[in-house]
Amino acid sequence: MQNAFSRVTAELTLVIAFAASMPVLAQPTAVDAIFTNGKIVTVDEQFRIAEAVAVSGDRIVAVGTAADIGALAGTDTTTTDLGGRTVIPGLIDNHLHLLRAGLTWLQDVRLDGIESRAGALTRLRARAEQIPDGEWVFTLGGWMPDQFADDSSPFTLEELDRLIPDHPVLLQSGYYRTYVNSRALEALGLETESPDWVMRDANGIPTGEIGMAGVRPIANMLPAPSRAQIEASTAAMIEDLNGMGLTAVGAVGCPEDVLDLYRAWAAEDVLNLRVLCMDGLSAATPEDVDTVVSRIADMEIFQGGDMVDRVQYGEGVYQPLHDSPYNVDPAPTPAEFQQWRRIVTEIARAGMPLQVHAHYPDTLDGFLDVLESVNEEYPIRNLRWAFAHGNQLDAAFLDRMKALGLYAAIHPWMITNGAVLHELYGDAAYDFMALRTIQDSGITWGFGSDGTRVNLISPFEILGWAVTGEMIGGRKVTRQTITREEALIAYTRKNAYLVFREDDIGSIEPGKRADFVVLDRDYMTIAAEQIRDVQPVMTVVDGRIVFDAMR
Repeated sequence: MQNAFSRVTAELTLVIAFAASMPVLAQPTAVDAIFTNGKIVTVDEQFRIAEAVAVSGDRIVAVGTAADIGALAGTDTTTTDLGGRTVIPGLIDNHLHLLRAGLTWLQDVRLDGIESRAGALTRLRARAEQIPDGEWVFTLGGWMPDQFADDSSPFTLEELDRLIPDHPVLLQSGYYRTYVNSRALEALGLETESPDWVMRDANGIPTGEIGMAGVRPIANMLPAPSRAQIEASTAAMIEDLNGMGLTAVGAVGCPEDVLDLYRAWAAEDVLNLRVLCMDGLSAATPEDVDTVVSRIADMEIFQGGDMVDRVQYGEGVYQPLHDSPYNVDPAPTPAEFQQWRRIVTEIARAGMPLQVHAHYPDTLDGFLDVLESVNEEYPIRNLRWAFAHGNQLDAAFLDRMKALGLYAAIHPWMITNGAVLHELYGDAAYDFMALRTIQDSGITWGFGSDGTRVNLISPFEILGWAVTGEMIGGRKVTRQTITREEALIAYTRKNAYLVFREDDIGSIEPGKRADFVVLDRDYMTIAAEQIRDVQPVMTVVDGRIVFDAMR
């Protein structure tokens, strides 16, 4: 009770202090919208708490007490009574495979966060009943059987045949396994002679399980969506992401033919998500490196779009060094690092930001050796380069990164893959994504999901894991946790820095874009175990209400 009283007292003190320091408008001009009678968690440098926020156009113009902000209302001002609800800045995911996910969002049966096998089977069966016989029922990642509390065993051919006999079924579980039924094997021509990654029993009969080497190839065998399906799916995905509280995304992989759709919506002022692209040329062979190096200088970063822009090179640079935490001994070679060096040297010469995929200690060590050398010729400190994923960052790696001005883009695979990684690495996995070590190192860092295939997207599931160390289903998989304040900063203000938008988004402050989220409960005071259950009830982007479950 004393702790709760202290927290409330501190928050009231912050409201008073914030009101005293609230910027005064140059002219007594009425504002367009006021959101009042709430708990505004600004996530500014002082982490101040206010009661109300005023918006004009796409900008926040004032933050403070309900009385002071109310005085800015005019006859045409729209006022929203928050009813005491908590408001946070719009959430920013620094690493989401957005454009790829949007291709099939409406067809993809998402199992993110489902905690029972029965619930997963019900959702799959419901999809089968909605579509004509013979059409695919599939889910492309974001879940693992280990999240099912009632039965975490692998799906079997017989089980899927019984459940959905009239459709081909493909269930991708992260990048670790895929499960299919007989109709899928038949449709893909894999029921008889097939690659080694189609698992078989002692009699040579397929079990319905696809090994890790086949996860990507078999997903690529699914029928390609039509342009109309892509447009409808992408629109639905953005609406769902707004409903999760996301207002900006570091989008990994932005092919022009799909990115043009987002640009068109932005031009029409109907795009409700900031799409800040990470893209680039990735080489698979030394010969490819020659081509990539010759083309880097011609690439365009920072094209000037507010809602859609390219802001980073990445994440893949040289495919032989694109490691995986499922492979416990990738054994990178000096020759591979030399090819990687050729590409990143050109990126540094061009002065481009870069986000690099990196998991395994030997890979991280080799990358840092290269970057420390490249930095002597082409300083990278001010380019906001980052390592993505960071499963096995330790204090020594973080010190070297900090010396180079590198950012850590942390993507919590543990929330869905925790049980698998514990199986592969034993107790050492408890210190994967060592959040306390990362936070205390002083390095700049932020959260992303790495969704939608290897991980789920839900920010509050991830925030809950960061504070409790528990994966979906409640198993403790991470030893090092952080406070809810630190976690929220990592999902907002720090990510704004990574995508070069720190002056515009990431906190609720006068002059910044009006991107914020109203929650159904108080993120700051609820039990840590309840954070993953938080639901946004309103999301505002550029001053527009783009998701509304309050009215």
